[in-house]
Amino acid sequence: MEKDGINIPLHFLGDQLEFPPVEMASSDGLLAVGGDLSPERLLLAYKNGIFPWFNEDALILWWSPDPRMVLFPQKVKVSKSMRKVMRSQQFSLTQNQCFEQVLDYCAQVERKDQEGTWITPNMKSAYMELFQRGIARSLEVWQENTLVGGLYGVDLGHVFCGESMFSLTSNASKFAFVKLAEECLVKNYKLIDCQVHTPHLESLGAELISRSDFMTHLKG
Repeated sequence: MEKDGINIPLHFLGDQLEFPPVEMASSDGLLAVGGDLSPERLLLAYKNGIFPWFNEDALILWWSPDPRMVLFPQKVKVSKSMRKVMRSQQFSLTQNQCFEQVLDYCAQVERKDQEGTWITPNMKSAYMELFQRGIARSLEVWQENTLVGGLYGVDLGHVFCGESMFSLTSNASKFAFVKLAEECLVKNYKLIDCQVHTPHLESLGAELISRSDFMTHLKG
């Protein structure tokens, strides 16, 4: 792979629980290939600013992009129309009540400009294991007694690493995201890691920062 015009060898992971320095990532953020999805490796990855992202029937790919999309909780943007939604009580929120359902919906709900899903059966099993260990968690959005939106991610105690969210009705995922930001602000979390840029996340206040700045917040 190439970094700053210089060809560097792609790092293949073996059985040893380790990752190369994130500065070794390619220009598109690819850091390493292979390894496994054990809870220990996943937790090590997130603690070091690395996350898995790959297609079904492909090798595990590990990423650490530069720049990094993040939300500082105090900078969440809530539009006037969204404030009305937040006050309307049309939605209610629970946490960790149906993690597996949230995971399944995140895998199944179609998204614009996205073919298929990266939440493979092996990936699902890995995050279910993290959930059982109290490391991964979910926020669920309900309309009456129906699950209509939510998100999940890995909680490091000072940084929430968002993985995916879904919405079956207008504003449901935004509701979950805003509620997450409010909680993180109260608990003095440094940021919510959104990984890569999307217009939707930007509209909610997320911004791009350098990987080095991200690592400072993550390690601080």
